[in-house]
Amino acid sequence: MSDGISKRALPDDIDLPATIVLYVILIILGVDRAEERQRGQYDVATEEEGLLSDYMDDMSSGSDSDYAKYWIDWFLETKGNEYYCEIDEEYILDRFNLTGLNVEVQQYYAEALDMITDNLEEERFDEKARDQIERAARHLYGLIHARFVITTRGLAKMLDKYKKAEFGRCPRVLCNLQPLLPVGLSDVPVTKTVKLYCPRCEDIYNPKSSRHASIDGAYFGTSFPHMLFQAHPNYMPTKSTDRYEPRIFGFKIHQIAEQHRWQDRAREEYLKKANEKKEQNATDLV
Repeated sequence: MSDGISKRALPDDIDLPATIVLYVILIILGVDRAEERQRGQYDVATEEEGLLSDYMDDMSSGSDSDYAKYWIDWFLETKGNEYYCEIDEEYILDRFNLTGLNVEVQQYYAEALDMITDNLEEERFDEKARDQIERAARHLYGLIHARFVITTRGLAKMLDKYKKAEFGRCPRVLCNLQPLLPVGLSDVPVTKTVKLYCPRCEDIYNPKSSRHASIDGAYFGTSFPHMLFQAHPNYMPTKSTDRYEPRIFGFKIHQIAEQHRWQDRAREEYLKKANEKKEQNATDLV
């Protein structure tokens, strides 16, 4: 049986010692790579365990100042709240800065303040009460924000956002993409929504986003942009004197033609009012 098996002969030109050495080198390299992979997996796992341990230590041993930022961070990261800046914890905890706000937030004022500073025991309230406290906290933060942004720290934070054009740029072509600032048309809450003020053309515009357009203007106040340029006059842009001039085939429209159009509009309005008055008198006679 063994005679029937044909044995495969090695080629005559093969170098047997060199082949053996090559196999040994490949085996050694394979072992080294396997050890490196094992060490690499161990190092990654060890690093992840260390980071997780550090994170848990920070959570367990965090100070009150760390906890006080959690609700504010969540609020600022919510879509539509990009116009707000982060209010310093020291400013919120100073009750003098909150004088009179309990009148504006009559329901759940204390609970809303505790929610902002992450001291609220939410398990004490049902879902409906928590929703009401959440709305009160948002409103209270906006009212505090209006006071904070006209302080030195608040102006500095809003200036950084202004320099980055985070509030948008002026849609007027001749303002050359001038950064805008939020401004309120009233200091009374729930009166007017926020507008965007252009310091170059000194006009106001509606925000592009509907989320931003629904923000209460009282959360920024009527004085903020002007206070900012009073404190930082170097950032006041030069006033725009460029005006668009209507032309027809390259020629300016004559002022007399413009005056005639104004007279025609005035005449039409006068006739319209006269007709309405006649109709009203006829109705009274009947």
